[in-house]
Amino acid sequence: MSSSDRIELSIDPGTWDPMDEDMVSLDPIGFHSEEEPYKDRIDSYQRKTGLTEAVQTGIGQLNGIPVAIGVMDFQFMGCSMGLIVGEKITCSSLLRTLLINFYLLYSALLGVRIQKGSLSLIQMAKISFALYYYQYK
Repeated sequence: MSSSDRIELSIDPGTWDPMDEDMVSLDPIGFHSEEEPYKDRIDSYQRKTGLTEAVQTGIGQLNGIPVAIGVMDFQFMGCSMGLIVGEKITCSSLLRTLLINFYLLYSALLGVRIQKGSLSLIQMAKISFALYYYQYK
């Protein structure tokens, strides 16, 4: 199921307000591949899915209750995590604690993107800390 379909099924009609749609992946370490350049691969997935990244984040209502939501999409690079996925999930978690009492995350994470190197691994720690911190705040 695509992330857009999951949002449509989960959130009350007409309440979805996406966040950070303009955040897109770059190639900060200049990853070299003999098959296809990383930037071309990202562009291909963007055209195929209509998404800018492997996660959609935003605000909506669930049975009339405001929620911050993150929905990962396996169709975008197997939902592997790069810098933008980590940043969008962390930002939506932060929004949850500042403005909204509830946060819903549909995870479909396969792993981190090797093309981002240690920068992807940092995102896993960042998300884990944010979710742990906000759970107990």
